[in-house]
Amino acid sequence: MNTVIAFILIFGALVFFHELGHLVLAKRAGILCREFAIGFGPKIFSYRKNETLYTIRLLPVGGYVRMAGEDPENIEVKPGYNIGLLFNKEGKVEKIVLNNKDKYPQARVIEVEKADLERAMMITGYEQGEEENLQRFDVAEKSFFIVDGQEVQIAPYNRQFASKSLSQRTLAIAAGPAMNFVLAFVVLFLLGFIQGAPIDEPMLGKLTADGSAAEAGLQEGDVVQSIDGQEMRSWEDVVEVIRENPETSLAFVVERNGETLEVPVVPEAFDTGESEIGRIGAYNPVEKSFLGSLQYGVTETYTWTKEILLGLGKLVTGQFSIDMLSGPVGIYDMTDRVAQSGVINLLRWAAILSINLGIVNMLPIPALDGGRLLFFAVEAVRGKPIDRHMEGMVHFIGFALLMLLMLVVTWNDIQRFFL
Repeated sequence: MNTVIAFILIFGALVFFHELGHLVLAKRAGILCREFAIGFGPKIFSYRKNETLYTIRLLPVGGYVRMAGEDPENIEVKPGYNIGLLFNKEGKVEKIVLNNKDKYPQARVIEVEKADLERAMMITGYEQGEEENLQRFDVAEKSFFIVDGQEVQIAPYNRQFASKSLSQRTLAIAAGPAMNFVLAFVVLFLLGFIQGAPIDEPMLGKLTADGSAAEAGLQEGDVVQSIDGQEMRSWEDVVEVIRENPETSLAFVVERNGETLEVPVVPEAFDTGESEIGRIGAYNPVEKSFLGSLQYGVTETYTWTKEILLGLGKLVTGQFSIDMLSGPVGIYDMTDRVAQSGVINLLRWAAILSINLGIVNMLPIPALDGGRLLFFAVEAVRGKPIDRHMEGMVHFIGFALLMLLMLVVTWNDIQRFFL
C-alpha cells in the first residue's frame, strides 16, 4: 500500500510540475486555458478559479492543459439558431443561452442571421415578431455560452493558441519538459542540503556496519594519507586503489584526531558482471553548504541527463533492446524496491524519473512536446504554419503508435515480473 501511495505521489508530482510549466507560460501569453488536469478519465475532484477548471482524474497516467484553439471549438452559433442573449452593464452580450431558454426569462431571444465570435465579436439577428428589423449585438471580450445550465467561456481568436507568436507558442510547449529539469534540480539540491554534498577529499564518509573498513577499525572522518605507500590526494584516488585490489591486504595510513595510524584493510571482492572490483563499505565524504548543494544539484542533473541520453542513443543504434525498456509496471516495481531503501533514495529516484520525463517529452516524436516543437521549427523555416488538419493527423498517428509501444512495453514488464 505504501508503494502505491509513493508511486501516485511521485508520478503525480512529475505530471503536476510538467503541466504547470505549460499552464504558466500559456497564461502569460494570454491563452485561455480551459482545464488543468492531472490524470485521465472521469473527474474525481474539480475546482474552478478564474478561467481555468482544475481537475484530478481517475487514471494517474498523465495530464494535460486544455488550451483554447488547440482543438476545434466544439460549440458553434450558426445562422437560423434561436438563442437567448444576456447583457452586461455596458450593453454588450455577456452570455449566450443555447438551450433551455425558458429558464432565463430575462434573455432576449433572437434568430441568428450571422455570428462572428472569434474576431469581430458580434451577432446579428432578428427578435421574434420583428423579422424586418435586423439588429447587431456586440459581444463582450469575456463572454460565455450557457449549455445545459453550464457556462463555457467563449475564446476570441486573440485568446487562442494559434493566434500567438511562434516564440510564445514555443515557450508554452517547451516549458513543460523544462519544469521537469527544474524539479529534478530542486530535489537534488535539497538532498545535497539534507545529507550533504559529496566532496573530492581523501576522507572516509559513513561506513557500513558489515564492511571491511569498519571491521578493520577505520572510522568516519579518517583522512587517508596513503595506501600501500601511495599518496592519496582525493577521494577518487582512494576509490581507484580499492577497486583495483579486491581480496588484497592494503596498508591504510590515516590521520585521526591529530594522530597518524596504520591500519591493514582487505577490500572484499564484488562482481559487477563485467569484472571483479574491491570495496570496503565506505561512502565518500560530504559537506553541508548552500554552494556545495547548489553545485551538487547542477552536477547530478547534468550527469543523469547525459546517462539517459546515452541510453536512448544505444536504443537507436540497436545496442539497447526494446525489451529493456520499462513502462508503468516496471517503474512501479522499481519504485517499490527504492522505497524500501529509504526516503532519501526515493527522492533521488523521483529526480531521475523527472529528468527522464523531460527528455522523453523533448524527443521529436509526434504527439509529444518535442514533436510539436519540431512543427514549430518547420514553421520558422518555411515562414508559415503547417496545415492544422495535416499536423493533427500526424499527431494522432504518433499518439496511436506511442500507445502501441506502451502496450508492448507493459506486456514485457508483466512477463518479466509476474509470469
